[in-house]
Amino acid sequence: MLGLLTDPAAWLSFVTLAMLEIVLGVDNIVFLAILVARLPADRQHAARIGGLGLAMLTRIALLFSITWLIGLRAPLLTIAAQELSARDIVLLLGGLFLIWKSVTELQSLVEGPRRTPTRKVRARSKVWAVILQIAIVDIVFSLDSVFTAVGLAQRIEIMVAAIVVSVVFMMFVAKSVSDFIERRPTIKVLALAFLLMIGVALVADGFDVHFPKGYLYFAMAFSLAIEVINTRARRSSGGGDGHGDA
Repeated sequence: MLGLLTDPAAWLSFVTLAMLEIVLGVDNIVFLAILVARLPADRQHAARIGGLGLAMLTRIALLFSITWLIGLRAPLLTIAAQELSARDIVLLLGGLFLIWKSVTELQSLVEGPRRTPTRKVRARSKVWAVILQIAIVDIVFSLDSVFTAVGLAQRIEIMVAAIVVSVVFMMFVAKSVSDFIERRPTIKVLALAFLLMIGVALVADGFDVHFPKGYLYFAMAFSLAIEVINTRARRSSGGGDGHGDA
């Protein structure tokens, strides 16, 4: 263990993996922000920490189950001449769930939130529902990143440390990201559109049609940059941005 602390190659692997986990965790943070916004304000922090904490444990568990994960790539069934493995089925179900969640949230933005008189009574159960959804979706997002981590680092200690550091970082920034999205309805629409694209990409990946994630991140970053320019333009013209920004 002491040898790892003094090994420059080990530190390079650790930093590379931690940065990779943070970048790949962007979609997870966006999904978390959308889900947590549905909870009462006093329950949101617990849902963020609980969801990310459970997601961290599931990622570590996946690392220790790498032999089992490799078996998920073996063909399991055939549909319309398309062979599907257990991994493909997980990606398909996860992608369909993201698509459904994004569409329902977009519909809620258009039609307005539904009023539920039992909201306080059901708050605790909703927190657990949010935590479980975050953990389940994180498993879908993490399947391929786990294989990447194993390819970049041969020591399980380095991979676990990188996951812990990346999740702790996400715990610190999750509230800021949530507040940023909630204060700006147009940004929230972009975030939901991003999740919708990720869902479509996951479904396509399940059918062995691969869309590089870099393209999706670039599209989202480009759309966000355009929205920032539009907001500044509205401010400069004296019209305000209409999102309650100070």
